[in-house]
Amino acid sequence: MDIEQTQNASASDGLGALAFDMKLEIAVLPVANADRAKRFYASLGWRLDLDFKRGDDYRVIQFTPPGSGCSVIFGKNITLSAPGSMQGLYLIVSDIEMARKELLRRGVAVGEPFHDAGGVFHHADAAKLVRGLNPRRHSYATFAAFNDPDGNGWLLQEITARLSGDLSLDDPRFTPEVLKAIHGVS
Repeated sequence: MDIEQTQNASASDGLGALAFDMKLEIAVLPVANADRAKRFYASLGWRLDLDFKRGDDYRVIQFTPPGSGCSVIFGKNITLSAPGSMQGLYLIVSDIEMARKELLRRGVAVGEPFHDAGGVFHHADAAKLVRGLNPRRHSYATFAAFNDPDGNGWLLQEITARLSGDLSLDDPRFTPEVLKAIHGVS
């Protein structure tokens, strides 16, 4: 299902929009060593919300990134997923160069910025990835990647303006491909 089909399906399903909020609260990160993961996420400057232990076989550690309404948890005996198997976790930043520089200063191995030649979203197979910032610094168009010590994959994504259905096709803040998808134009 493409973007246009998704929009049309939700608009025409007859059910309408939800009358209440649904907020993403927690992402569970599978890790092999909870103490090592705790040191890493603390080094990012994230807020430690909780470190709860019950006996030797259960531990929950919760961190929240600055400005985020969603937290991450990890620990011992909280997921059956293999350590490092969580991929595609997005951290939204308004200035990717500044965010990357700060993470590098903190010792995090953040890759070079990249963008996608297709203009909508980066391809998982990296076939259309282009090194460097999006040349026009379009919102949603530039990324940089890093992993935690277990290999859980994070992406910084630069967003300077949010998508909405009332954007004009010539809005300079977004790639033409994104704007066409929003408007259902091929």
